[in-house]
Amino acid sequence: MPLIDTHTHLETFARKGTLPEVLARAKEAGLEAMITIGTSPEDWSLYRKLAQEHGGFIYYTVGLHPCSVDERWSEAVAQIEDFFECHLSNDKLPVALGEVGLDRFHLPKDDPAQAEKIFRWQQAAFAAQLEIARRLKCPLVVHSRGAFRESIEMIDASGFEWSKVVFHCFTEGEAEMKELIRRGGCGSFTGVLTYKNADAVRAAAKIQELARFMIETDAPYLTPVPHRGKPNEPAYLKCTAEFAARVFGVSVDELARQTTANAKQFYGLEG
Repeated sequence: MPLIDTHTHLETFARKGTLPEVLARAKEAGLEAMITIGTSPEDWSLYRKLAQEHGGFIYYTVGLHPCSVDERWSEAVAQIEDFFECHLSNDKLPVALGEVGLDRFHLPKDDPAQAEKIFRWQQAAFAAQLEIARRLKCPLVVHSRGAFRESIEMIDASGFEWSKVVFHCFTEGEAEMKELIRRGGCGSFTGVLTYKNADAVRAAAKIQELARFMIETDAPYLTPVPHRGKPNEPAYLKCTAEFAARVFGVSVDELARQTTANAKQFYGLEG
């Protein structure tokens, strides 16, 4: 049952010194690869190093997460394209730009003026990164929380190719998924799919259909049932895969085969 975790954050485990055990458990759980997702310059170089050390098992992306955006966002964004250029023989290039996008949920609740200022910075950073992705013609990993409509409109306005867009941690409903499908984009799904109150998310997954379905952990967040309440890690992707197989009415092997093929095709992974 080979699986690919299309969205995880390995920085937490690396900083704690627990990464070797986490990777070993992931392999034991059947993962053949994972993509560790960049959020700011603080993790980009670490992820490139991990991809060099674990070639074919760890891949990475580079992007400025909306929650990492501040008044100096342009200085960070200016560094992105350098990671997509090969400087040394063992350089590993990012497989996508991301995660980027918009996030109203984490804006300050007690200062509306400051919240709107930060959101405008987010929009400017997103627009700049959309332009970079358009030039690079690479896949784009989108973070959208509380700002689905604005995110859709900005991608539309950018002229970026929708077939290269994935809305990670898709937690919207059927209507929003239809908007993505109509444009040619897709969503990827986390352990939220396993939660009791996530009927709308499961309905959205079925509308997208298995042919374009991808799964992720977003570790160390959003731990799936039955491990909910513990820190998440890539090994727990197996739980989401088993649950998703029941959602689609297929065997776990078929779910794994299709999601792995989808991830390889979308991100251009080896093998």
